[in-house]
Amino acid sequence: MRPLSLIGIALFGLLLANGPRIAAGDQPLVIILGVEGAISPGSADYIVRGLESAADEHAELVVLKMDTPGGLDTSMRQIIKQIIASPVPVAAFVSPEGARAASAGTYILYASHIAAMAPATNLGAATPVMIGLGPPESGGPSQNSQPGQNPKQGGRDKNSGGSAPEALPVPGSAMERKEVNDASAYIRSLAQMRGRNAEWAERAVREAVSLTAEDALKMKVIDVVAPDVPGLLRALDGRRVDVLGAERTLNLKNARVIALEPDWRSRLLSVIAEPTVAYLLMLAGIFGLFFEFSNPGFVLPGVIGAISLLLALFAFQVMPVNYVGAVLILLGIAFMTAEVFIPGFGILGVGGVTAFVIGSVMLIDTDIPGYGVPWTVIAPVALTSAVFIFFVASMAVKAHKRSIKSGREEMPGLTGTVLEDMTEATGVARVHGETWSIRSGRPLRRGQQIRVVRMDGLVLEVEPEPGSDEPLHSTER
Repeated sequence: MRPLSLIGIALFGLLLANGPRIAAGDQPLVIILGVEGAISPGSADYIVRGLESAADEHAELVVLKMDTPGGLDTSMRQIIKQIIASPVPVAAFVSPEGARAASAGTYILYASHIAAMAPATNLGAATPVMIGLGPPESGGPSQNSQPGQNPKQGGRDKNSGGSAPEALPVPGSAMERKEVNDASAYIRSLAQMRGRNAEWAERAVREAVSLTAEDALKMKVIDVVAPDVPGLLRALDGRRVDVLGAERTLNLKNARVIALEPDWRSRLLSVIAEPTVAYLLMLAGIFGLFFEFSNPGFVLPGVIGAISLLLALFAFQVMPVNYVGAVLILLGIAFMTAEVFIPGFGILGVGGVTAFVIGSVMLIDTDIPGYGVPWTVIAPVALTSAVFIFFVASMAVKAHKRSIKSGREEMPGLTGTVLEDMTEATGVARVHGETWSIRSGRPLRRGQQIRVVRMDGLVLEVEPEPGSDEPLHSTER
């Protein structure tokens, strides 16, 4: 009976442990993830971890609220892969009113199980834009449309919901054609998977056309138009969706809605991956190491500089960085430093500041609105950097020119006071606050001022200070 009793107690404990989860399962859970601004590594990390948390909590639905001008291709694809593999349905919702899901946001909308928009919102303009020396960005309109035409101008197409030229624009280079073809095939595959308008999706890539919420609903680009999240949940209650090949009916009545905020890791990654922050971290790293090498022994500038530079390199690894811009920044700093050591009549200094500014402008090479280093940061940083370099380098030059002030080399030329009358060649004197044995070629009196001529071992050879033939009464001993 005893083993049976233990088994019974264990089963009762399991029922108690699972009791709250079973009770919570009676009320469906809806998790809201918010994306505002450019799609970046920070937002990708936040969405991926949010979808994983939703799966762990057995949520009924994830609402991905979006208001984005676009973002990085790598981050966008990371999000889409997680959405496709998610066991929890994802409803991409362009909200609030006035929001947009441009470029990368359009791809994410097409990849989601449910596509929804609020009134007075828009999506589209999904042409990839080559940036820097790295992968393409799912950015704004292509800069390589046919001569004389702009993708946002031209004849009105009744099937596009926006303005577009009659013929598809053909990018100029082989690389641009490759990227556009790859992007159009990618978004078409997403449209076919979700049963949405694939033709318009391809035009959004090739022609950068856009749609309003109402037009998108008519053209079967999206599934629902709703004013807010409660209205969206009411519209989706009872809808059937395909999740990982299995049909599921959404039960959203009296759903428990939880907004999942980014944790410290996602916030830190978002901060570091901000172009302005990464730019300032890079400069802090360069200047910290420069100051440490110019004045060895301070340690703190070197430590801060090394950490800042490593964080900047991490950020640049996941950002659209033009490394020519980074080299120009380093070249500008080198020129400004050389101006102090090598008199160049200001040419090196002016050239250094110019290279620094041009490199700063080129560093973050992207057309995403708001995803770059603004002039309001570049201008004061360039001026401050020039002043800092000149100041530190000048201090280093003065330190090199300054005579040595320690050890045996500092003794010749120092003055002191004789501590006792010297009738012989040797005696004792106080020099530099210390008592020394001295040697002189002539008698000296107590209190007389002397000057050190040279140092022989631990004995100072001295001579009377001019005008000190009379003893100076001193109490030093």
